[in-house]
Amino acid sequence: MTEQVKGIGRVTAALVAIAAMLPYLTLKVLWLTGSSIGVTDPGLMRESTMVGLNAMTFGMDAVALVLALAFSMRWGLRLPAWLVLLPLWVGTGLLAVVAVAASLALLVGGPAVFAGGGPIQPWVYMMVYGGFVGQAAGLTTAFVLYARARWPRVLTRPFTGPRRSFHDVVAWGALVVAAPVGGTWLAWAVGAPSTQAIQGVLRGLLAIGGAAALVVLVRRRGRARTFAVAWLGSGSLFANGLYSTIVRLVGGPLVGGPTGAADLVSLFGMLTGLVMGMCGAFLLAERSGVGDVQPAQEPLEGEDRERDRQPADHRDG
Repeated sequence: MTEQVKGIGRVTAALVAIAAMLPYLTLKVLWLTGSSIGVTDPGLMRESTMVGLNAMTFGMDAVALVLALAFSMRWGLRLPAWLVLLPLWVGTGLLAVVAVAASLALLVGGPAVFAGGGPIQPWVYMMVYGGFVGQAAGLTTAFVLYARARWPRVLTRPFTGPRRSFHDVVAWGALVVAAPVGGTWLAWAVGAPSTQAIQGVLRGLLAIGGAAALVVLVRRRGRARTFAVAWLGSGSLFANGLYSTIVRLVGGPLVGGPTGAADLVSLFGMLTGLVMGMCGAFLLAERSGVGDVQPAQEPLEGEDRERDRQPADHRDG
């Protein structure tokens, strides 16, 4: 009965995430097919840069939808670990800032925070950011339950064992860079508009907190919560830095303000997040030899078949 309740919880969380994604995906399809719904300038979505960015963000959310399905189905337990963890790391890195910042900004300033008078109508922001909040909650919950089913001992044991000097050097080096990057975001948040200030504070805290958590992990003193902080911090640095870099490179109406210091900080953040993510992947690989997983029958799926009893592959992380 306990396993069935966990299975129902995982399926429910995945369905919440998928439901939150559908309005965003529908809007992107409409924009890619020439519609100007929700846009004050009809020609905006026909610009080549916007077409490319809309296609990219549609693809990102489509990947998230596939992940949600994988977390709720038995075939998802047999996917290679990197195929699950890599896109989820990037996705949660983006959603951690966007979803929390949108929620706090709405709580502090009300719906007026989305009435910026730009080319996008306010109701679009409400729908999109509300969907991001639902995605973040649903995907995170579904993944936690998925990870407990697939890797039950990896996330429950403390990070003990022999320390490796390589990990120490990488983690401390990442902290040396992440601290000024995060401090810069915190400094820029002072005096900024409410939404930008909240995003800056979140990015700064995640950068510093994630790097500090990674140091704790390589010193073999952390547990699952410490790993979660390192995961979100490294993912936020990499994903937000990568997205900012792509937006700057393609140009277009989404580029706001002059290039310069912000681009440099984003670049250093992206590279630092990548290094932190690789270090975390090595730590997980050391803990992955935990035996086979034989998940119980999920309540909303069909009867077991012989292939459903195949163990999940732990050799890839």
